[in-house]
Amino acid sequence: MKRITISPPVAAVLLAIILFALSGLLPNGFGSNMLVARAQAVNILRLSVFLGVIAAGQTLVIISGSEGIDLSAGAVVTLTAIVTYVLVNGNDGRVLPALFAAILVGAAIGLVNGTGISFLKISPLVMTLGMSGVVTGMILIVQHGNVSGAVSPIMTKVIARPLIFGIPGAIIIWVFFAGLMWLLMERTAFGKNLFAIGTNRVTARLSGVNVTAMVLATYALAGALSGLGGFLAVGNTGVVFINIGNPFLFPSIAAVAVGGTLLSGGKGSYWGTMAGAIVLTLLTSLLTTMQMPDSVRSMVLGATLLILISIYGRQQALRQ
Repeated sequence: MKRITISPPVAAVLLAIILFALSGLLPNGFGSNMLVARAQAVNILRLSVFLGVIAAGQTLVIISGSEGIDLSAGAVVTLTAIVTYVLVNGNDGRVLPALFAAILVGAAIGLVNGTGISFLKISPLVMTLGMSGVVTGMILIVQHGNVSGAVSPIMTKVIARPLIFGIPGAIIIWVFFAGLMWLLMERTAFGKNLFAIGTNRVTARLSGVNVTAMVLATYALAGALSGLGGFLAVGNTGVVFINIGNPFLFPSIAAVAVGGTLLSGGKGSYWGTMAGAIVLTLLTSLLTTMQMPDSVRSMVLGATLLILISIYGRQQALRQ
């Protein structure tokens, strides 16, 4: 009998649908009210945007292989959120300069990560973990725990509030962003080389791929995407605090894994990461509705990640 296998992105979408249906059965859920259900679905998608954008960078570095990972993402989100908050300071005219500054700061940190990994031969885990500590220390030294600034009205309007047909601007931005990520990964030389170095760097180098340049570009782009995530996150909350990016670190890696990207590199997609971000956001929302403590939430999220990775690994073995 032929075995039926489901691709990880599809499995993540199905899990998201199941979790959404389960949330409607809870006493505080939306029940059978379709208007409330629609509002709940839109809100879940809006909350998934920020995790999804930050997880985009993790997707790239993990696909690049050689144990690629970015543990500095949370610190970069915090730093760029602070940069945005201080530069904008409530002025609509400073939004675009602040956006460019956040992306450039993130890219610069990512480039340092890539340099350490490529030239100093430091493992990605150690390099990015060390850079996380450096960035966090810089934040504490410069700001002394106090941040002065404000988001602008246009940021709140575009990111946090309904923009078109009741759809928040953040979701529209995410759809456009997802299209760009698909083009980058599937229709450009960068994307083809990314999968090539993730599969086998020796073979990729012999095929003419500049592996060092690819690693530098991948980590710089991952940092830039974390910077974009910091900009969007502070625009959504309207306030900034010293550890605003910390809650995104583990989920950004988990979203990539739940979406089916191989942690060994060489295979994956951003569509899967998007589905993973939605699953994790739904699961968090479900546990919050059930009034579960943080310790239980962490246990459930970790267990879910382990179960899904085990299933994906089993399906891959069956295909082989």
